Amino acid sequence: MAKHGKGYIEARDQVDREREYEPADALQLVKGLGRAKFDESVEVHIRTGLNVRHADEQLRGTIALPNGLGKDVKIIVFAQGDKAREAQEAGADVVGAEDLAKQVEEGFDDFDVAIATPDLMPVVGRLGRVLGPSGKMPNPKVGTVTMDVAKAVEESKSGKVEYRTDRNAIVHLVIGKTSFVEAALLANYAAVIEELIRAKPSAAKADESALKKAEEKMERARARVLAGEHFAAVARDMSEAPDAAKYPVALMIL
Repeated sequence: MAKHGKGYIEARDQVDREREYEPADALQLVKGLGRAKFDESVEVHIRTGLNVRHADEQLRGTIALPNGLGKDVKIIVFAQGDKAREAQEAGADVVGAEDLAKQVEEGFDDFDVAIATPDLMPVVGRLGRVLGPSGKMPNPKVGTVTMDVAKAVEESKSGKVEYRTDRNAIVHLVIGKTSFVEAALLANYAAVIEELIRAKPSAAKADESALKKAEEKMERARARVLAGEHFAAVARDMSEAPDAAKYPVALMIL
């Protein structure tokens, strides 16, 4: 068994693992546990309960977080001609075609999002083994294969992120930094939960009464924000969400 340091143990002891925290209380706890000298990320890990072995229960999409991620998102764009110029003007960090593909093949991976125009997908397709495992492969379903590269770059720069279930039907997302005020973290968290409930595959069965309770929990959290109370970050919550998307959540600092 791995041994943990004193700081880790002290932080762990402050978390009641038997308690289902309200989102606001959980965020307050996470912000209070930070000990690093850098601005730590706050992550949400959501167990959806979907059977991802079935094609009609896959969950994947994008969401624009209302308060962004608190970091500079590095974007590469596979485009040429006028589209390459549009991408550069929109703020893309690296733009290219065959030359950029060669850089990626040779190990270049200092970027967060890859965008491509449809005509260059035959080139980008060769990078599947490199970009696929890291979740950076351009995909038309999430808007990263598009002719409107300027819009795609601007959205990604402003906090649009991709989500998808992993092989264990868990969705992993960063929702901000510990330096964010609690209300900003809570707004990002609420946006993620609402998007996952909205996007839940129609093939999955839902408990509408449980869904209502989950939504009421978010409304209570918002009311606390408006009242000016301090709080925010999670251990587990959303456990009352629909059967097909029971959302016990762990919010972590990394």
